[in-house]
Amino acid sequence: MSEPEIDTDRIDEAVLALMFLTLHREYDEDWSPWRAWKSFDWDALGRLHGQDLIHDPVNKAKSVVLTAEGRQRCEDAFYRLFGKGEG
Repeated sequence: MSEPEIDTDRIDEAVLALMFLTLHREYDEDWSPWRAWKSFDWDALGRLHGQDLIHDPVNKAKSVVLTAEGRQRCEDAFYRLFGKGEG
């Protein structure tokens, strides 16, 4: 029996959707970047970084900084996968 092919695009979309649940800002100011907890698979975080959706996840912080596109893609993925309202 062969190993099933892993669809990393679907994994990355699921990670983005889950990141939406942990979005936060360090300060309650518009200039403060959006962050999400980074307790996800390192390969997935590396792929998201390669797509310029998050800043480099390799540091001591417990969260990653999202780019503007990354923040929007988190919301879109969440609503696409869980069908709550519109994203």
